[in-house]
Amino acid sequence: MEEDLISKKDLLELTGISYGQLYRWKRKQLIPEEWFIRKSTFTGQETFFPKDRILGRIHNIIHMKDDLSLDELADRLGDTSTLYKLSLTAKQLLERNIVSNLTLDRFGGLDGGGVQEYAFEQIVHLFAVDLLLSKGEVNLEEADRLFYTLTVNTQRFEGKSWELFFVRKMGVSMFLLAASPADLVFDEGVRLVSRLAFTDLLEQLKGKVN
Repeated sequence: MEEDLISKKDLLELTGISYGQLYRWKRKQLIPEEWFIRKSTFTGQETFFPKDRILGRIHNIIHMKDDLSLDELADRLGDTSTLYKLSLTAKQLLERNIVSNLTLDRFGGLDGGGVQEYAFEQIVHLFAVDLLLSKGEVNLEEADRLFYTLTVNTQRFEGKSWELFFVRKMGVSMFLLAASPADLVFDEGVRLVSRLAFTDLLEQLKGKVN
């Protein structure tokens, strides 16, 4: 199963950035070379990008470029080591728009004072659940199973990247976790509702915690 991609043309239209900006950021290593994927189309060769990752990265660049030089931005965006040490209180999670009140109330085990601290893995799990809830891709019952699945199983991928797949068939929903990059093939009639990559979640979290 191929990663969800976005064409360069659609990316420029969606984000409002220019061709020149895109390639200037590439030259400054703000956007990794390997994210520029050349593919054959009916009109010839076109450039595509991993959709969620590039949209997260451009969002982060646009919102941080006024306070940092491009070199400082490249260092900041390329370094994920600080994220793994991340610890935030319930209040900080809400202030930084990482999770909603609904998600925090249901899955956060709130202590009532908003001072409880969440470690990096807990933040990722809460963020992933909140993301799918906010998109309307899971209901609350499915969100319960998703949070349990993440909490119980992501530790198996310690030090590695993973991907989450949410599928439905004949009204039955199911979550799958696999090491990234995953190449899954589903039975006929299975609908892929959502696919979340750990690296994409990190990219989006960077912009919210920096």
